[in-house]
Amino acid sequence: MVTEFAEIGLRIKGLREACDVTVEDMARELEVPVGTYEEWEATGADVPISAIYHMAHHFGVEFTEILTGTAAKLQTYQVVKNGEGREVDRYPGYHFEDLAWRYTGKIMQPLLVVLDPSDEPAKLVTHTGQEFNLVIEGTVIVTWEDKEFELNAGDSIYFNPEHPHGQRCGGDVPAKFVTIIAE
Repeated sequence: MVTEFAEIGLRIKGLREACDVTVEDMARELEVPVGTYEEWEATGADVPISAIYHMAHHFGVEFTEILTGTAAKLQTYQVVKNGEGREVDRYPGYHFEDLAWRYTGKIMQPLLVVLDPSDEPAKLVTHTGQEFNLVIEGTVIVTWEDKEFELNAGDSIYFNPEHPHGQRCGGDVPAKFVTIIAE
């Protein structure tokens, strides 16, 4: 039985091979060790959202297509009711919902993120483009390089994601925020 994560790995590998890109070239472009990239293709586990978004852009497919295997089709509008986003679970302690999973040709990727309480530092990532976070519930600690910002409901941050950054829950109850990534 192939798991949902393994299917993501197979889709990434299939796209890379179809576009005649070597494992080494893709790893270099994503700025990860070759072994890490090979593990992503083999298992589909622990692939950062930013890497999936970057690969989707590189291979000319929708972010959603890599995650689900189904291409987005809407070009006019998409209404997503509360709780009806497409689930994208990538890391323990993080829960993502794609808020535009049926819309094709997106120039930005909106995600609803729920963070479980944790004392662990935020996992830092980098990617191109711009990013916006708006806290809806709880407290989110945003790490940007060596700075930490405590954001509460209604607070937001807009930043250059080419600098190491990450988010973690800053309280003892889950925190919820919307992130919009434009690459």
